[in-house]
Amino acid sequence: MVDAGCEYDYYASDITRTMPVNGKFSPEQRAIYEIVLEAQLAAIDKIVKGNHWNDPHDAAVRVVTRGLHKIGLLQGTIPRLIRDKAYHEFFMHRTGHWIGMDVHDVGDYKVGDEWRFLEPGMVTTAEPGIYIPASRKIPARWRNIGVRIEDDVAVTGNGPDVLSKGLVKDPDDVEKLMAA
Repeated sequence: MVDAGCEYDYYASDITRTMPVNGKFSPEQRAIYEIVLEAQLAAIDKIVKGNHWNDPHDAAVRVVTRGLHKIGLLQGTIPRLIRDKAYHEFFMHRTGHWIGMDVHDVGDYKVGDEWRFLEPGMVTTAEPGIYIPASRKIPARWRNIGVRIEDDVAVTGNGPDVLSKGLVKDPDDVEKLMAA
């Protein structure tokens, strides 16, 4: 996993890509990668004018919980798993943060007790992740897999603008890049 950033004309970036060290995802690594990618795309779809700051995170949580349930790492009903934050063992951070003049830029996420509304000109990251511990209660084939995919996204009047869209993240494209 590479978490990288740079600055250009005083503006910061923050992107993360996860790549298989040997160039090819194992079936388990690919399954986790695909859940995280689906969660990230769901989060990006919610980074739109008028949505609350928390909407992208909620979208990612739903996808991650459903995916972890589907592969057997979480048991129970999806609504209960979300309510009980069962996903938190594997996805323990928020889905994004403000970015701008700093990699973790200033700005409130709530105004009073209410999530802030997204407005054109705001820029945030979209970075869900799944990190599976080496716990004995986890089947061995899933242990020690960690995936995060992060892009920088600007809120516009016309929907999300993924500023880092030129970087590959489709798992087939990642494997092709690793083979180059």
